[in-house]
Amino acid sequence: MRESLTILVPTCNEEHNIRECLESIKWADEIFVVDSFSTDRTLDICREYTERIVQHEYVNSATQKNWAIPQVSHRWVMIVDADERISEGLKNSILATLENPGGCDGFYVKRETFFLGKPVRHGGWEKEYVLRLFNKERGRYEDKQVHACVEIEGNAGYLKGPLYHHTYRSIDHYFSKFERYTKWAAGDLKSENRRASWVNLAVRPWMRFLKMYVMRLGLLDGKHGLVLSFLAAFSVFTKYARLWESDLRKTPDNVQETQDESLPPASDAQPESLRGKS
Repeated sequence: MRESLTILVPTCNEEHNIRECLESIKWADEIFVVDSFSTDRTLDICREYTERIVQHEYVNSATQKNWAIPQVSHRWVMIVDADERISEGLKNSILATLENPGGCDGFYVKRETFFLGKPVRHGGWEKEYVLRLFNKERGRYEDKQVHACVEIEGNAGYLKGPLYHHTYRSIDHYFSKFERYTKWAAGDLKSENRRASWVNLAVRPWMRFLKMYVMRLGLLDGKHGLVLSFLAAFSVFTKYARLWESDLRKTPDNVQETQDESLPPASDAQPESLRGKS
């Protein structure tokens, strides 16, 4: 007998995405939507497909999903974001696998990403596998603010067929997420006791660009590959710049500078150490 499946979909103001997502998963035994208080038509559309909708304040992706996973009705759960679509091949592979999981507690799927409407075939994104189908009693998301992955206790297998990921629709869409993602990434670096060294600030961004655009042949994706590689490099620079800023605010000299700025200026002849340096 096939194991029953819940597909969990996190949402927040996804009216432009959610219908296509739900159409691709309407065959599931249960669709469970966890919404972060959408203000557009997202919930109206979701109600056409499922009655299992809850709302919860969003902290980050991993926390939201870990909060929702224990509430699903079935032992096997699959995570599908609102900008993702399950292909027919992947659907068939999921259903066949749930007939006999074969001693595995989780399964990886190959994610095919689209950037500004074009599939990304190079740059490292073409080999992206994410663990999305798993036994909820054996898996949860790791405790990270950004790019958290599912960790399972047990063996993992692989499913056939792609999971389509329609990522950034425009440059504006990219930068609408950029601020919080780089802040979260800097927070993760800080929790790992990483430092914003000269190498991390000056070299790592270019290493990311060269790795994506040259070594992993992002150049074969044309201008899409060029823009995506530069954006990825800028993201690396920004998260380390935010880490540097966080460390800077906690230095003794900077604390003194902050205190002095709150007082009236005593003289134009203040020592340079109190006026601050760039």
